[in-house]
Amino acid sequence: MVATDKVFTGAIPDIYDRLMVPMIFEPYARDLAERVAELKPHRVLEIAAGTGVLTRAMASRLNAETRIVASDLNQPMLDLARSRQHEDGRIVWQQADALALPFEPQMFDVVACQFGVMFFPDKVQGYKEAHRVLKPGGYYLFNVWDKLATNDFPHVVTMALEGLFPDDPPRFLARTPHGYWDQKAIRDELSAAGFASITIETVDQTSRANSARDAATAFCQGTPLRNEIETRSPSGLEAATESAAQALVQRFGSGLIEGRIRAHMVTAVR
Repeated sequence: MVATDKVFTGAIPDIYDRLMVPMIFEPYARDLAERVAELKPHRVLEIAAGTGVLTRAMASRLNAETRIVASDLNQPMLDLARSRQHEDGRIVWQQADALALPFEPQMFDVVACQFGVMFFPDKVQGYKEAHRVLKPGGYYLFNVWDKLATNDFPHVVTMALEGLFPDDPPRFLARTPHGYWDQKAIRDELSAAGFASITIETVDQTSRANSARDAATAFCQGTPLRNEIETRSPSGLEAATESAAQALVQRFGSGLIEGRIRAHMVTAVR
């Protein structure tokens, strides 16, 4: 991972929330929120809340006594998440670094993280922090994307950009969101952080976008992939987006498009 992989600022949060969230994140947010609700926790910490899709899904499923602390490293993402959530006294919004959580030990029954651990510069340290703030017997639930080739839209976009920038292709999607899929590595790093009981389930969903252009805009302009494109061609963002859109049309057709998405759902017990 490079430094810009964690930068969700400028126009990125709005495009991310408007196009990326319904396209790939909402199905997994529902799945993860239901798993959290089944545990009937009293205190939940969400790490890497982003624009709040999991926060909203949990809030709709957890009971009135449950308290949620929704945290993220990027304040602009957290600000947007707060604006999207109706007033709810159960939720506290807090900027926080997952590698140095500002919470006392053993505060939470559940720590949940939706597609965030891939961005941890030090995975074991991030897992140690989750372990530290969990009560004994508490649960750490998170999901990660499977390898790029098993996720249709980002795979097509990445291949299109490789054709546009053959000498130095932007590899954000392969490197970071889809770069942490090896189940043995995940188990080993959770074990190194102190977790003893670890289960991993592969979950397939369907990704939908209203058009190939929407999908291309989501990836090229609503993620840190944008930073890589603009570094290579300061005025080339539109051309890159159009190239990705045309590749998606060629693969999936015009109008509403659908593709496979695959992720791993991880449950670890303190």
